[in-house]
Amino acid sequence: QVQLVESGGGLVQPGGSLRLSCAASGFNFSSFSMRWYRQAPGKARELVAGINSNGGNTNYADSVKGRFTISRDNAKNTGYLEMNRLQPDDTAVYYCNSYGVIMLYFKDYWGQGTQVTVSS
Repeated sequence: QVQLVESGGGLVQPGGSLRLSCAASGFNFSSFSMRWYRQAPGKARELVAGINSNGGNTNYADSVKGRFTISRDNAKNTGYLEMNRLQPDDTAVYYCNSYGVIMLYFKDYWGQGTQVTVSS
C-alpha cells in the first residue's frame, strides 16, 4: 500500500541541524512532486518547501530560505529536508507530502509526521 514514512526528527539546540527523510513506497515516487509542511501547536499547517518530480525546481517559505534545503533521491524513493541554523520557531511536527496524477486522477499522499523540537 501507499506509504510515506518520515524520520530524523528530534531535539536539537538553537543553531543546530537536522536532516529529515521521507521514504516513499507503493507508488511511483519519481513521477510525483514532494513538499514538506510543518505544524506548530496552536498554529495552522505551513508549507515549508517543495520540489518537483526530477528535483530540478525547488521553492521555500521565506522563513526558511537560506537555512533549509529540500532534495530527493528517486533511485532510493526518498526525499529529504536538510535544516540548518535551527531556531525555536522551527519547533513543529514536520510532514512529508507527495502529489501527482495517476490515470487522470489527482493523488495526494501524506506521512504521519516527525517531531522537531528546538530548545536549549
